Amino acid sequence: MSSELIRSALQTATDTKVVVAEPGAVSATPQVFRDCFADATAIVVGDERTMTVAGNAVVAELTAAGFAQLDAYVFPGSPELYADMDNCHSIRDSLAERGEAIPVAVGAGTLNDLVKRAAFELGRPYMVVCTAASMDGYTAFGASIALDGFKNTRECTAPRGCVADYEILAAAPQVMTASGYGDLIGKLTAGADWIVADAVGTEAMDQAVWEQVQGPLHGSLSRPEALANGDVSATGDLAEGLLMSGLAMQGHQSSRPASGSEHQFSHLWEMEGHGVDVTPRRLSHGFKVALGTVAMTALYEALLRRDITSLDVDAAVAAWPTRERAEEQVRELNPGSSLIDEMMNQSMAKYIDADQLRARLDGLKQQWPTLSEKLRAQLLPATQVQQMLRTVGAPAHPDDIDLEWDRFHQTYFRARMIRKRYTVLDLVNEAGLLDELVAELFAPDGFWGTQKG
Repeated sequence: MSSELIRSALQTATDTKVVVAEPGAVSATPQVFRDCFADATAIVVGDERTMTVAGNAVVAELTAAGFAQLDAYVFPGSPELYADMDNCHSIRDSLAERGEAIPVAVGAGTLNDLVKRAAFELGRPYMVVCTAASMDGYTAFGASIALDGFKNTRECTAPRGCVADYEILAAAPQVMTASGYGDLIGKLTAGADWIVADAVGTEAMDQAVWEQVQGPLHGSLSRPEALANGDVSATGDLAEGLLMSGLAMQGHQSSRPASGSEHQFSHLWEMEGHGVDVTPRRLSHGFKVALGTVAMTALYEALLRRDITSLDVDAAVAAWPTRERAEEQVRELNPGSSLIDEMMNQSMAKYIDADQLRARLDGLKQQWPTLSEKLRAQLLPATQVQQMLRTVGAPAHPDDIDLEWDRFHQTYFRARMIRKRYTVLDLVNEAGLLDELVAELFAPDGFWGTQKG
């Protein structure tokens, strides 16, 4: 069984048909497989660690239920498996050579992404048995796969079936639970960014999808200490929030419900390879999102201390760069970057001219009393977000992920350039406030300035 929230979200999901999320759910794997694929042949895909945790049990359950199976495809347990195209194509080619078996991914983010993309390239569906509450990608479309050292989200459909056994998830390495918590807490700022985008008219709010993510969010985040101690109930709440985020992205056919400026911070660092070579475990996506969430919550706090109803629109319009100058700024902030062409495309896709800027800022001033109250209601204090993350064991400061201070500082200016999605970074840039607000954060008495080691 799954919660009513998950059952409701499945009604609008485009790919996922069945989710069983509860303690002991691994025993439901055969029924989920049958509901999704009838009497098809199965092949379990895992690594040596996940096979021990759940994969062998999945094989046994499917065998007992009478399903035909190919021998499991098992990666070594060490070194840590990486989600790159080489591993993806290893799975794809093996599946292609062995008939039409339906892959059953048993693992967390990396294995799910590899199997998801491999199955997509073969034009066949798959299902996943989760082994950690480590990210929201189980029920999401798309897979984060590295090519030539850089990770990007690549097209592929979500799983047709998903099994999440809360007892298995609670027993996962605590660092993985902390990573999932970091990914989920980012929905606070992602939600605030959607409020902003809706207000300025760049992307309208879908209230039903909004509720799928934001409705269970605070409950899912409410017990970081219990999560740190491996509590099954708290892990179930976290897992539900993560599964709901993935289903919401399916329903909206976009990552907008679950990804905003905090993910732009994370994606920039990921695309530039930060944390890829860390041992014994690579720096997770959720850990980078965690720091991005603190960074953006602090920026929102600085913005909300301003009276935008008094914004000098004439001055902001006068200072607004031409398209040619805006392109130069992208190059100046990213000298020698291998990402420059994509950053240029993404950044300039949301460029507006001076007349459009004036209209947008005039509207912002009128809406600010209502908009600012919505944002205050959506967000938590940055110091509280830091404390919650530290309690669960997730990063909350640049030093926690070995990120150089200057590079972290520059991320505030560079992050908006990697995605055409409109966030608060674009709003404060258009209002002519970005430099001022970031300087305030890094001043000796500012949020980050007081934390500089």
